[in-house]
Amino acid sequence: MPPLIFDAHLDLALNGVDWNRDLRTDVRDIRVQEQVWGMSDLGRQTGTVSFPELKRAGVAVGVATVIARQEQAINHPLGWTTPEACYAAAMGQLAYYRAMERAGWVKMLRTRGGLAAHADAARRDPAGVPFGFVLSMECADPVLDPDNVREWYDLGLRAIGITHYGANRYGGGTRSEVGLAVDALPLLGNIEELGIALDMTHLSDVAFRQVADRFGGRVLASHQNARKFCDWQRQFSDEQLRTVIARGGVIGVAFDAIMLQPGWVRGVTRPEVTMARAVDNIDHVCQLAGNANHVGIGSDLDGGYGYEQTPADLNTIADLQAIPEMLSERGYGDADIERVMSGNWLSFFGEVLPR
Repeated sequence: MPPLIFDAHLDLALNGVDWNRDLRTDVRDIRVQEQVWGMSDLGRQTGTVSFPELKRAGVAVGVATVIARQEQAINHPLGWTTPEACYAAAMGQLAYYRAMERAGWVKMLRTRGGLAAHADAARRDPAGVPFGFVLSMECADPVLDPDNVREWYDLGLRAIGITHYGANRYGGGTRSEVGLAVDALPLLGNIEELGIALDMTHLSDVAFRQVADRFGGRVLASHQNARKFCDWQRQFSDEQLRTVIARGGVIGVAFDAIMLQPGWVRGVTRPEVTMARAVDNIDHVCQLAGNANHVGIGSDLDGGYGYEQTPADLNTIADLQAIPEMLSERGYGDADIERVMSGNWLSFFGEVLPR
């Protein structure tokens, strides 16, 4: 039986709603459908994730996102121009998860007891359970004001990152050097009070330092690689990785080539890096921590791209099943491999989620 995988970053609603994919079908059928429809934008005809493919991969539990990014331009392919539109779009994505839960494809995990029960069932029969997910929000643009995060919590939100690319109403994200905005301070206070885990992914370096100083709750980095292997701001420096580790967080290694292959240019560069580079990132976090307790999988697969932007040896999410053997070849034992594939995330959210 393949090992249980906990994937800490899957943009399923983005694919099901914004990309209009029927995730109930085989991923290869989705590719053919997009080819027949003549959809040639980057990421089309090359998707890597669907609900049946998650079952084949042994990814029976993880984190699923809502994401609605505010943009200034009106001619953009991704994003909305007002906080209210971001709120509505994210609520639509939440409605997608509710519909898929009603149909038996997914199950929202709101409590630590629910997470433990689902993980136990998945270990016994990973193909026999729906995908169990903790709800996260990737960038807080759908949070209308700092107090509005309470509504999202009541709806099941258990993890949140406050920024994405560029600067937003709450602070600086990737490809910016902007710190926290004024509204970020009461928002962080409410997140901490509610016990929501704060995702440090996509913070600018300046905002990262400020959050580390001002936020006292639990932190994670859901889909985050090391700057050592791909030296630009999207990745974390060793100091940042150590900060997450010291705070008891887990770092989810991602499989986006832009985070693995130096000099990657979207739509131009071909994948040369392989999954071995992702395993390099896993090993690097283990070396920094001195153990295998702070790293896991946060694939970010189909996060606005397909296999044209993944390691050359990754065609679908099921290829994550190669990682245990790759870790074993590097001297990792069974217990540490289990921690990387699912155990660390299960322990983290087993502490973060309410009883």
